[in-house]
Amino acid sequence: MIASVEWKQGMIFEGHSESKHTITFDSSSSHAAGLSPMEAVLAALCGCTSVDVVSILEKKREPVTGLTVSATAERAPSPPSVFTHIHLVYRVSGDVSKKAMEDAVSLSKNKYCSVSKMLEKAAEIDYSIEYAG
Repeated sequence: MIASVEWKQGMIFEGHSESKHTITFDSSSSHAAGLSPMEAVLAALCGCTSVDVVSILEKKREPVTGLTVSATAERAPSPPSVFTHIHLVYRVSGDVSKKAMEDAVSLSKNKYCSVSKMLEKAAEIDYSIEYAG
């Protein structure tokens, strides 16, 4: 896997992936042009676990119709300001059984999500599940 980042101007940087995608990072206080790098890490965690959970639910033939994963994080007070605690909230819709959802989230957290496994070396990660309807 290959990635690079190019400085554009001020505190704006453009990330490039091996798959030819780009992402804008904005480390200014406003973050007006893009995500901060740490916001991108949280978004990557949400994306990684979302892919796992939907894939697992679909394999179990659970009628999932929507999933939103959000993350709230606390950071160390002094540099390097790593994440120290991350709370994920899974909001699922569809007539998904609670057991299937709990199993899918647990499998993602404990076995499949590479981003989660990396981050848990520095931060405690916990979660809650909300069921629509």
